[in-house]
This record gives sequence, C-alpha cells and structure tokens, in this order.
Amino acid sequence: MKQLFTLLALCFGLVTLAAQDLPVTLNGYQFTLKKMAGVTPVENQNKSGTCWVYSANSFFESELIRLGKTPVNLSEMYTVRAGYLERAENYVRRQGSAAFGQGAETHDVLKIVREYGLMPYSAYSGFPAGQDKPVHGEMEAVLKAMVDALVKMPDGKLSKQWMKAYAGALDGYMGAPPAKFTVDGKEYTPQSYAQSLGINLDNYVALTSYNHHDFYKPFVLEVADNWSNGLFYNLPIDELVQTADNAVENGYTIVWASDVSEKTFSAKEGLAVWPQTTWDDMSAEEKGGWFKTPLKEKWVTQEERQTEFDQLTNTDDHGMHITGYVTDQNGTKYYIVKNSWGVVHPDMKGYLYISQPYFRCKTMSMLVHKDAIPAAIRKKISF
Repeated sequence: MKQLFTLLALCFGLVTLAAQDLPVTLNGYQFTLKKMAGVTPVENQNKSGTCWVYSANSFFESELIRLGKTPVNLSEMYTVRAGYLERAENYVRRQGSAAFGQGAETHDVLKIVREYGLMPYSAYSGFPAGQDKPVHGEMEAVLKAMVDALVKMPDGKLSKQWMKAYAGALDGYMGAPPAKFTVDGKEYTPQSYAQSLGINLDNYVALTSYNHHDFYKPFVLEVADNWSNGLFYNLPIDELVQTADNAVENGYTIVWASDVSEKTFSAKEGLAVWPQTTWDDMSAEEKGGWFKTPLKEKWVTQEERQTEFDQLTNTDDHGMHITGYVTDQNGTKYYIVKNSWGVVHPDMKGYLYISQPYFRCKTMSMLVHKDAIPAAIRKKISF
C-alpha cells in the first residue's frame, strides 16, 4: 500500500511524507513509530488566520488516500473566499454583533463544501500574481471596514448592491474563482468536482469535552471563531481520548483544534508536553530542559479541563491535523501532528509530536469520521 501511495503521489505531483522520514530522536527523547496515515505535503498558512481550512483540507486529502482514491491538492483559498462571503452576511444580519475575523471552525468547511463545492489548487490559488502564500491582514481590515460601514446604514437602509460591492473587494485581493475548470481533461464546476471526490460529508462529526453542558448531546461551543454557531457533540474527556486513540490506531486521521499558547508547545522544538509543574513554578533549569528529555506529565481531570476553559486559560488558538502516533522510551503516547506553518524544525518537516497529556488538557475540539468512534461510545450519542 505504501508503494501505491508513493506511485500515485509521483504521478500526480504530490510528494507525501513517508513514516520513516520523521525523526526517532529529538534531543533525549527516543520515539517508536506506531501508526502513520497517508498524507499530502505540509503547507504554509503564512500571514493568515486560515488554519481551519488548511487543517480540514489536509484531513480530506488524507481521507481520499485512506479510501484508496487519487491524492489531490485542494484549494484552501477557494474555501476561505466563500467563508468571507458567509461571514459578511452573518455579520450584517446581526448588525455587527458577531465575530468577524480570519478564524473559523472545521464545521464551516463542511457547510461551505455543501454549498460552494471544492476546487483543486490548480484551478484557483487565491493569491495575487507573484505571491504563493496568503497575506491577509490588509484584506481583513478592508473587509471589516466595509461591513462596519454597512451596519451603520448611512442611507437609512441597505442597498441591494452591498454584497456585490463586498465580493468585488474580496476578489480584488484574491481573484474571482472560475465557474468551470478542467482536471485531467474533464470539465467541472466546484459542486461537481466535490461530488466526484466521493467524500460523504455526513460521515464526519465534531466532538468536544466540557461539563458545563450535558454529555453525549450537541451544543454550541462558546469560542469566538464559532461565529456560525456550529454544534459539537460533548464527550467525557476519557472517551474523547479513547476516540482519538481508536481513530489513529485504525488508520483514521483527526482535525484537531487546540490551545497552542503554552510555553511547552513549541514548533521550534517539534514537541508539546504538559508537565506536572506549572511554568511559573518551574526552575530556570526545568524551563530550559523540558524539550531535552521526557519529564513527568500531568493527567488532568474533567474538572481541571473545565477550570482551564472557564478561566480562559484554555483557548481556541489553532487547528492542525493528527495523522498517527509514536511512543517515547517511557511508553508515553504522542500524536503525530501535521501543522500548517511550513517547516519550522528541520527534522520534523512541519510536524510536531504532541504528548497525550497535552492533548488531554488542551484539546478544544476535534473532527473525525463517525466510524473512528468506538462502538460503545457511539451508541451513547444521538447523531
């Protein structure tokens, strides 16, 4: 199967990461590879808050590989553009009382794909001429100024042309996507292309774990990027971790949203851990050595997770893609996480090893295939 993935990747211009390409040593850490799913190349979201798309597209690209289909390179910016259209309508309808920024949640990708379809990168890059990575600060500021002006209704009511004018500004930065495009000699629309990939969006579910809502039921997760008020099914943290383990053990991957603001999350070091000693209580030696050798980590309770969330010390910072797992010399499990910041640590090639204690404490939410959820847990959820 690995040889097949490699052949397909070469045929279609996608160079995937082989499992043995990831390091087995990082300073004093000794890792043993346990599972690694098929993946497409690491990308770079650059100066944009678009991790929600990069992680989701990477996930669906791996899903195609898992299903034995041809690897593809999906256009992130096509989905980003559609997201800005949806976000503007929501913001104006709510008269400015809604989030308007670059971030979103993975369920927004599902909604956008249902309505707008998908495009390959070859049909739409979404970058101005001479640019190969997103730079969205000015664009966001201009678009936000437009919707803020609109909700003030300077003429007493909104014109029928406001969305056309807004979309024109958006396309001035990103370019207008084509209505039709050709892939391998066949013409598609975005909707027909999405259908041709054979991914059933109804098979995917968003999960979280907080006890201020009932377990096994959906609720609107109260984070700023959930501007569209999407629902997340609530599991106890032990069962959320069991679901993640079951997924990676059986070849599924995961879209992972997490707090990455902690000092012990470091793309530079290629690691994230959750020490028993808090950062403020660490000695200078401990602060300089956590990434050099495994240390004792804290296994947080459901109540401790809730406290982190309630005190805003656990925040929805970043979306990434879990593609497998390794263990260290002490038997601690680390999820293999594909990031979208390009290559930071040269040996990790854009990936990180995230310890299970860090995952347990800092996971905000995740998206998985329903079949990746253990059967006993699935029976408790009413999809």
